[in-house]
Amino acid sequence: MNMTYEETIAPFRFFPSRLCVEDVNERNEYHQRDDRLWKAALEDLFEDFLRFFFPAACESFDFGRGFSYLDKEFDQLLSPEESDTGVRHVDKLVKVYLKDNTEKCFLTHIEVQGQRGREEFTKRMHRYWYRVKDKYRIPVTSLAILTDNNKSFRPGIYTEECLGTSLIYKFNSYKILDQDEEMLRANSNPFALIILTTLLYIKNKNQGGYELLNMKRDLLKEMLGRNLDKIRQRAVFNFLNHFVHFRDEEIKSIFEQDIKELTKRNIAMGTEEYLLDKAMSQGIEKGIEKGVEKGLRQGKERFVRNLILQLDLNDRQAAGVAEVSVEFVKHVRQSLFKSKKATSIKE
Repeated sequence: MNMTYEETIAPFRFFPSRLCVEDVNERNEYHQRDDRLWKAALEDLFEDFLRFFFPAACESFDFGRGFSYLDKEFDQLLSPEESDTGVRHVDKLVKVYLKDNTEKCFLTHIEVQGQRGREEFTKRMHRYWYRVKDKYRIPVTSLAILTDNNKSFRPGIYTEECLGTSLIYKFNSYKILDQDEEMLRANSNPFALIILTTLLYIKNKNQGGYELLNMKRDLLKEMLGRNLDKIRQRAVFNFLNHFVHFRDEEIKSIFEQDIKELTKRNIAMGTEEYLLDKAMSQGIEKGIEKGVEKGLRQGKERFVRNLILQLDLNDRQAAGVAEVSVEFVKHVRQSLFKSKKATSIKE
């Protein structure tokens, strides 16, 4: 059944979400890591993402034509001043084709919102929409995934009026904090596990390490019970394993052992390789790769720092990926700790 553009985007379902941190000195590190996890999940599970949010996805979208990710083009639409809004957000601009026997397609603008920022959120969403619309001259739909924990923050409409001329811009707003846990568990779509992981972490992030460990075990069992293919399993596991993080190295080791026992194999190394590939492809190591190739110690140290700060790997994992000794990683971690301490004292 062919559907119009309006019929396609109308039946959005609304749920909740949020990213969190525990310590002021570690906030930026965790935010950068969580932002990359969201971007990776959206790219690796984009077809599932569409099926999750659009009930008529199978009848509406031409999945056979694939998707075009236009993040770089989107960034070029904004000036540096506009990009620096004092707010954390993960922007994804994706071109998706419809099943209507024409060349028509539409752009889906997805934004994962972590906090309010200095600028009014709805105004920014409207500006993004009309600039994309003006550049590509095709239908544009926007979705804001709200990852904050403010129950009263529910943007979804922007209005403007001047001397009898008025503008009303409505966009799809999805707040994970509203989501029902049982509904997510009952949803067979793999993307439901991304939302479930975020929701449970929102509710339990202030619990002790062992409480989080039990929660993470439960989510791992939930994932394994879905019988996902390898690609989807790796994408979901990557998000789960690194979004729900532990400070305690002992608890991290316990969970790694749980992985081996529950999966009957060590899938942690596969995840490390996946994360490294994802990091390299997204340019996390720009300027570092040359240093590593030349064998320079400075390049190695910088590489290991990124594995620790941006991917949250433990000493053994970082040593395996960077092909250095565990002692080398411990030295880098110690220097990071001293740097944080010095910064904290200055502040």
